[in-house]
Order: sequence, then structure tokens, then C-alpha cells
Amino acid sequence: MNKKADTIIIKQMPAFKRIYKKLYSPEKAKVNDAIRTIMKNPKIGQEKKGDLSGVFVHKFKIQKKEMLLAYEWDPRQRLLLALGVHENFYRDLKKQR
Repeated sequence: MNKKADTIIIKQMPAFKRIYKKLYSPEKAKVNDAIRTIMKNPKIGQEKKGDLSGVFVHKFKIQKKEMLLAYEWDPRQRLLLALGVHENFYRDLKKQR
């Protein structure tokens, strides 16, 4: 079996990259763990409705802060849309779409 066919591509949107770049190394490690979780089980996040249908949001903690990671997925790709705390997260996410 061809391993290349089984490879899942991760793409990052500018909004995700902008926040990720500002994180400290231990925080980036937590985000990377969350991304690995999404890679293994993309249905782990909660699917949104309405304006954000097709978007999934996975919640996890960095220290004591709850972080939200928005993504879209299909069997071959994970598209990381946004990362942040709950405040204004969904409002900003709607603006991107």
C-alpha cells in the first residue's frame, strides 16, 4: 500500500498562524497535542451550525485558560482556521468566512 495516499495534509489559515506564532514554546506544545488529536479523530470537535456550518471547534486547556481551535476537515486534509480564547472567537471566525 502506498504511504503517500494515507498522508493527511495540514493547512493553516493566516488567522491561525498569527496567533500560533505569538505563543511560547510550552503553549505551542499544547496546541500541537490538540492538532495531533484532531488528526487522529477529526470528529472530536463540536460541529457548528448556521453561519459556521462545516466548522468544528476543539476545546482544550493551556494552563488554566480554555482555548478553542477551529478547523474544517475532509479525509485527506485538516484546515486550521483559528485559535484563541472564547472572547470574540466566534465573531472573528465569522468575519473570516
